[in-house]
Amino acid sequence: MTRILETTKRRAPNPAAPTPPVGRRRRLSTRGRPLWMLLPGGVLMALVILIPLLIGIVLSLLNLNAYTLRSWFSAPFVGVQNYAEALTGSGLLSSIGISVSFALIVTAVTLPIGVVAALATQNVFRGRAVVRSVFLIPYVLPAFVVASVWRTILQPDGIANHALGVFGLDGGLWLNGPHSFGVLVFVAIWSSWPFVYLLSLAGLQAVENEVHEAAAIDGALWWAKLRYVILPYLKGPVSLAVIISILHSINNFTLPFVLFGVPTPNSVQVLPVLTYIESFQSFRFGLSAAMAIVSLVIVAIPLFIYLRAVRLDTGEEAGR
Repeated sequence: MTRILETTKRRAPNPAAPTPPVGRRRRLSTRGRPLWMLLPGGVLMALVILIPLLIGIVLSLLNLNAYTLRSWFSAPFVGVQNYAEALTGSGLLSSIGISVSFALIVTAVTLPIGVVAALATQNVFRGRAVVRSVFLIPYVLPAFVVASVWRTILQPDGIANHALGVFGLDGGLWLNGPHSFGVLVFVAIWSSWPFVYLLSLAGLQAVENEVHEAAAIDGALWWAKLRYVILPYLKGPVSLAVIISILHSINNFTLPFVLFGVPTPNSVQVLPVLTYIESFQSFRFGLSAAMAIVSLVIVAIPLFIYLRAVRLDTGEEAGR
C-alpha cells in the first residue's frame, strides 16, 4: 500500500512545477507532426509553379529574340530594360486597361444574372431540372466552341445581320470596328454567367428549412427574407464567384483569340493576346516574359485581397 501511494505521488503532476510558456508548448506540439508527408506536394508545387516562374523571371531579364533563342543561356543580360520597354514602349498599359475593364464589366453583369437565376430555380416546380440543365449549357461548352459559334453568327453575312435586316436594321461589322469590345463583353457574359449561378445555387442550398420556417412564422416579407436571411448565406459563394470571375476574365485568351483572330483589333487586345503576339509573332520572348510577370502581379492583387478577406488559412487561427 505504501508503494502504491508513493508511485501515485511520483506520477501525479506537481502543481507547484513551472508550466512551459505558450510558444514552447506550440513548438513541442508541432514537432511531432508528420510534416514529411507534405514533401510530395511541395515537390509538385516546385515543378509546376516555382521552377516555371523562376524561368520566366530569368527570361524577362534577357534580350531573348528569334536570333538568340537557340543559345538563350548566353543571351545578353539587359536587366529591367524589358520591363521599362513594356511599360513605356508597348501597348501593355492599354492592354491592362482593356483587361481590367473587361473583367469588371463581365463580373458586374454576370453577378446579378446568376443570383437571380439561382433564386428563380431554388424552389421546386415542374420542369426545374430541365431549366437548370439549359442554364448550364453555355458554361459546359468549351471556350473555342463558343468563340467559333459566335464568330460565325456575327459575320457580315451571318445570322445576326440577317435577323436585324428583317427589321430594317444594318448591323455592320461586329468583329472589327467600334463594336468589337462590346461583342467581346457580350459573348463573355453569355458563356460565364452560369458559373455565378452555380455558386449562388450552392449557397442557397445551405439555407436550412428551419430558417425559412422561422422567417415565415415571424411574418417576414420577401424583401426582408432576402435581405436578412438569404443574402448572408450567399456572401461567401458570391465573393468567391467575384474573385474567380475577375481572374478568369483577365486570363481569358481563347475567347478573344478565336473570336477575333489575329491581328486582333486594338480595342480587344487583352493582356494574354498581347503577350502571345509579342512572343510568337514579333518573337520578342524577353519582352513577352516581362509582360507575363506584370500580368501575374496584376492577377495576384485581387487574389491577395480575397485571401485576406476570407482568411482561408485557418490553421494558424485554430492553433491559437
